[in-house]
Amino acid sequence: MDFELRILGSSSATPSANRHHTAQLLTIDNQFHLIDCGEGTQMQLMLYKIKHQRISNIYISHLHGDHYFGLAGLLSTMHLQGRQQPLHLFGPPGLSEILSLQLKYSGTNLTFKLIFHELDTTIYRKIYEDKKITVHTLPMEHRVPCCGFLFREKPKPRPLIKENLPGFLTPPQLVRLKWGEDIRDEHGNVLVRNSVVTLEPKRSRSYAYCADSRYKPDLLPYLKGVDLLYHEATFLDDMRERAHYTFHSTARQAAEMAAAAQVRHLLLGHFSVRYKDLTPLLEEAKEVFAKSDLATEGSIFCVQE
Repeated sequence: MDFELRILGSSSATPSANRHHTAQLLTIDNQFHLIDCGEGTQMQLMLYKIKHQRISNIYISHLHGDHYFGLAGLLSTMHLQGRQQPLHLFGPPGLSEILSLQLKYSGTNLTFKLIFHELDTTIYRKIYEDKKITVHTLPMEHRVPCCGFLFREKPKPRPLIKENLPGFLTPPQLVRLKWGEDIRDEHGNVLVRNSVVTLEPKRSRSYAYCADSRYKPDLLPYLKGVDLLYHEATFLDDMRERAHYTFHSTARQAAEMAAAAQVRHLLLGHFSVRYKDLTPLLEEAKEVFAKSDLATEGSIFCVQE
């Protein structure tokens, strides 16, 4: 099952010639989750040959323009191309009102159902669940209400060892074995021991998206051991005071968070346009957390089972 992150935009407040506003596409088992939708997102989707009609969920972290100004345009294109399937939109208070006004005054009646989920950005809460994943909000500390998102695969079934299976098992009993149960008779005696007929399940994977925020160590319990952590790194650490004043973080602080949470892989993004060369930000992070990378346009990060 795929678990792949594609970076569409990595710039902070203003775009530059080669860096776009924040947007990411997370693909889990062929389902597309768009995380933030800065200006130009639909152009980036076209550039990387991503079919936007396959996007099922969109998550907007907060209402600063570099994180959602591309949304109305993307929805309009979906409409013009005749989208029919419903689209789930998760975002902070105010987003629904903004979109309603844009659609109203452009005379647009969408061809598809837009299902809006208003988020409480101040708490950790489950906002989405299907058969394979859950998504929770992560409360950020920013100048406006803002949250990140934690994507986790659910526990996976244990593979059956077919040659070890006795022939009398029913389909419901096979399902119980896959989920770790022993099969017992009516008196409670073990007929088939799970450990004999199944293998260990594949590892459940996770991705944490920490949107614009000051360094916030109280997030650590939620980030503990995640496979892939994206953390904003707007500034180098020599501008730590500036970062704190503007409710942002530095590359070193992002690495400190990754190290403390014992994550597997750190991605840095949301870079200030003052940095033409991003190498110093990566080097600063690697001094603290070796497995760090730049989340720049076009980059793909896959998490293996």
